[in-house]
Amino acid sequence: MPQSKRLEEFKKLVTNKFYVYNSLFLNLPYRNIENIGVMIPLLFYQCEKGLQAGLKPQEILDHFFENYAEISSEKDKIDFMFRIIQYVERQVVLYDSVEDAAFPKLHEYSTSRSIRDYFQMVDKTKNWNAISKQLESFSARIVLTAHPTQFYTPAVLDIIEELRQLILEDKINDIDVVLQQLGLTSLINAKKPTPLEEAKNIIYILRNIYYDAVGELYSYIKANVHKENFVNYDILKLGFWPGGDRDGNPFVTAEITKSVADELRITLMKCYYNELKRLRKKLTFKGLQKPLNQLQDQLYVAMFDAGKALSFDEIMAPLKEISEMLESRYQGLYSEDLEKLMDKVSIFRTHFATLDIRQDHSKHYQLIEQILLKQGIVKESLSEISDKKLMDILLHKEIRLEEKDFDDEIHQDTIRNIKQLKAIKAKNGEDGCNRYIISNSEDVNSVLFVYALFRWCGYAPEDISFDIVPLFETMIGMERSEEIMNTLFSLPEYQSHLTRRGQKQTMMLGFSDGTKDGGYLKANWSIFKTKETLSKVCSKHGYKAIFFDGRGGPPARGGGKTHRFYAAQTRDIANNEIQLTIQGQTITSTYGTKEQFIHNSEQLLTAGLSNNLFGKEHVINAASRKLIEELSQLSYEKYDALKQHPKFIPYLENKSTLKYYTKANIGSRPGKRGQKAKLELSDLRAISFVGSWSQLKQNVPGYYGIGTALNTLVEQGRLSELKKLYKEVPFFEALMLNSMMSLSKSYFELTAYMKDDPEFGAFWELLHEEYELSKRMLLKISNFKILMENEVVSRESVKIRENIVLPLLVIQQYALYKISQEASNRDVYEKIVTRSLYGNINASRNSA
Repeated sequence: MPQSKRLEEFKKLVTNKFYVYNSLFLNLPYRNIENIGVMIPLLFYQCEKGLQAGLKPQEILDHFFENYAEISSEKDKIDFMFRIIQYVERQVVLYDSVEDAAFPKLHEYSTSRSIRDYFQMVDKTKNWNAISKQLESFSARIVLTAHPTQFYTPAVLDIIEELRQLILEDKINDIDVVLQQLGLTSLINAKKPTPLEEAKNIIYILRNIYYDAVGELYSYIKANVHKENFVNYDILKLGFWPGGDRDGNPFVTAEITKSVADELRITLMKCYYNELKRLRKKLTFKGLQKPLNQLQDQLYVAMFDAGKALSFDEIMAPLKEISEMLESRYQGLYSEDLEKLMDKVSIFRTHFATLDIRQDHSKHYQLIEQILLKQGIVKESLSEISDKKLMDILLHKEIRLEEKDFDDEIHQDTIRNIKQLKAIKAKNGEDGCNRYIISNSEDVNSVLFVYALFRWCGYAPEDISFDIVPLFETMIGMERSEEIMNTLFSLPEYQSHLTRRGQKQTMMLGFSDGTKDGGYLKANWSIFKTKETLSKVCSKHGYKAIFFDGRGGPPARGGGKTHRFYAAQTRDIANNEIQLTIQGQTITSTYGTKEQFIHNSEQLLTAGLSNNLFGKEHVINAASRKLIEELSQLSYEKYDALKQHPKFIPYLENKSTLKYYTKANIGSRPGKRGQKAKLELSDLRAISFVGSWSQLKQNVPGYYGIGTALNTLVEQGRLSELKKLYKEVPFFEALMLNSMMSLSKSYFELTAYMKDDPEFGAFWELLHEEYELSKRMLLKISNFKILMENEVVSRESVKIRENIVLPLLVIQQYALYKISQEASNRDVYEKIVTRSLYGNINASRNSA
């Protein structure tokens, strides 16, 4: 379908409806200030016009207060700004709801490939044997993470769902009532959520969306795959980090992990119970009542009593008995409905989603050092013994660990948690918890420390039924990964471990910290090359390489268009499974409704399968690789120079919202690693780092260095090479398109006043020059007239969202200015900055 037609449909289904329903906000029940909604369009116009004219945010707002709002007292101005923030937050919720409601209809006009399209392609090639074989072995794992950059409370999620349904039916009066409800409902947490509360928020989505969505997708594949008795219950798996991810979060304890595992299992039992209850209305035949009653009673107990865990066989046995009786005695009536429940039980078993454990390598290092100190093997530090001797200790020495023997709480908890994992598996099944991920893996000990800790916590080697997953996220980690894996694969003990784990090695590649460390192009190219290298290493040693991608929401955290990313992989990268993290706003924006979840899950499957099946695996030739390498190095040098700039960290600390992320009640995890007084880049969380650049509308991690790299080659007369690279190499095109999205969301006019700042003016100019250069260069190599030229719907969505939050951003900058001037109401202005984070974060959800 022509892009103009898609845009026309988007404007009808989203833009126009949003503006109609947005007019209902004029009557929202705010106290103290009347007609706040009437002021919003006027404020937006003044902000846009003022910024374009080069006015400072404080000049724009002071002019607005005096000439339009007729507010003179500081108290009233502050009150007004808080009301604007509340109003804008709710506009974002409304826009989310309208866009979600339009998704099924807009999808009809999409050019993306669904499973249905995929099957039609197979029909044309008559290649059903190949496709059925691939579908029986292929798998995609969607891992929901503990990085809540956008988690509405369940109450607000319910409102969004209600609005979505009413918008689909155009029930304007009912919409008016629900919008009033929204006006009176708090959108933010009164206090920081605990890790358990975070987990429950996501489990809410598992129960209300993913349980049915995964079942529906599986049923469709099974019915259309042209193979009798098709079985692949792993074709779409769910993973879960909240409650298991300890990296930088001291609030995740062994008790939390146990509680989250119980919550996952208990919630799944509720799903089974409710579906069985609905099915019973059809299965009214006398002979079925005994097994039905028995199973319903067992599920009822299991969904309330965490101590009464049902096994997979205990659930499946009565269902099989009922199935056999339906076929033999009741003409197979309703057997299809029963089969759908049995398929779900086979998919989710007793775990719902696999709970991953993650911890930073440094924490294991500290614990191992303490253990060897207590054993008298070292006197002060691990550096006293050789690598060979340490490896021998880790693989062979027998030690018995007790948490009471250690003073440090994290050391105690690490031991306690590893010991309890057996019990979690006993309740939730083999897939309940079977991976241990090590952040910042930069040497072979990152894996061996964990292997040793399992042994020393009472596991015999043959009982370590866990994949030990190194996370290579820094430049150093990626550079050393080949040597690390070669060393591991040469160890007889680790070989035996992998044999027990099915001859597979899972390796995680992290985007967030890679981008922060090496810049956008260097990080992505390094990850790409690392995957190719590790694929060869695994193949050489006879192991199946499984890559787990740490993908965030915006491109700067490894996000962007997921289908585009996987479709651009080369044939030199192992394609046995697709595994990726779904972070923050991406959970609600890309997988937040059943229709979105199914569509985007299909995109993962078709991207992973299409290359193999239709022989379109990409190859990057030597000349193209050399060119990307050259660009990667040039962009890295530019980005690294920025990192080393003496004003880099001070700029983030003094001119951005960085310090306010820790004050916002968004997530349970601290905003940075460690307790150092002086802020260092390595301590910064990628979310707060990338988010701070986003709040400034500068989005530096998503493109910085690309403009300089491209321009260097253009000045050498190599523009034609770059255009050819963009046109012929999907991987490079995908990166450049993602950078265009980052640039599209940048708006340097918001902070243009900083160019006159005596301390940071030159630094701001440095950022602005690279932004302008990157924009020019990307348009030049793509032959586009505007950024995101071929993504009209995404471009329009970005534009509307950016417009919604512009007044909020100007207020944020105004408050930051007041704080810098040591205003008497400093605490209040700090609250304004913190509160203004939410709306902008939520509005940016369409970044993946």
